[in-house]
Amino acid sequence: MRSPAPDAKIETNSQIAALLSRYADLLAAAGGDRFRIRAYRAAVEEIAALDRPLAEILAQGGIDALIALLGIGRGIAAAIVEMLTTGRWRQLELRAQNLTPARLFATIPGIGPVLAERLVQDLGVETLPDLEAVLRLGDAEVQGIGARRRAAILAGLAQRLNRFPNARRGRKTDKIPMPPIALLLAVDARYRDKAKAGALRLIAPRRFNPDGKAWLPIMHYHADGWDFTALFSNTANAHELGRTRDWVVIYFRPDVHPDGGVEGRATMVTETRGPLKGQRVIRGHEAACAQHYAKSPALGQSAGGRGHGGG
Repeated sequence: MRSPAPDAKIETNSQIAALLSRYADLLAAAGGDRFRIRAYRAAVEEIAALDRPLAEILAQGGIDALIALLGIGRGIAAAIVEMLTTGRWRQLELRAQNLTPARLFATIPGIGPVLAERLVQDLGVETLPDLEAVLRLGDAEVQGIGARRRAAILAGLAQRLNRFPNARRGRKTDKIPMPPIALLLAVDARYRDKAKAGALRLIAPRRFNPDGKAWLPIMHYHADGWDFTALFSNTANAHELGRTRDWVVIYFRPDVHPDGGVEGRATMVTETRGPLKGQRVIRGHEAACAQHYAKSPALGQSAGGRGHGGG
């Protein structure tokens, strides 16, 4: 998201989270303090998980009410107040003057100026987390990016985004384990609720999108030691069966893993037959889902571990 014009109106949590995320990207590109960058990204996650508008919290309790929120320090709270009251954030504007999304992408190894511009135009993304997510999908066909280059760019993005702070070089890793059933179901429910409410950023997938429209909601989420990225399925099968607003693909990886580039994938669908008809299940793990629902059906449909969302 580009910095808004001085007279733009900033009023939603998603707008504020997008600006804070953009600032974290700019700090990372400039080689800023990683703890400060982490603080901004944590604030983005907390804001996206809020059930109340920040404008309402500010109106009722002032800046102290914002500081009382988990992950929101005095500096970030002051930035939020400035955004809500003036429609701008001068600190971001000053830092972003000479670093457009294309120039930001060009700071990643493997991405030159021409390719960076193409990524912005073809993929419709402007932040590092969204660029990483789109390239990981595998359906983003961009001229100049083959399999080897894609892997190199993803490795650079993972390092820039601190995906593996505890990596151990040279250690062979096992296949990544799957998060608990209840947690995956909770992530699925949160994604679909936020997508329905229009509270998530939209990206423009390359496949099955001849007009280049930004229609695909994307959610970055953290819960119980896991990082998640959730999107509706954009496969040929999903389009043919009219399930692009039902099938959800969730990419997951633990916070601390010897190889931060390793991730798993789960596809969530609404079962159409059998004893689980009408229930959300994980494709390929129907038996485990049946056991889960038999033990705790309420948890399976709407609950899970405490988490932080990113939109």
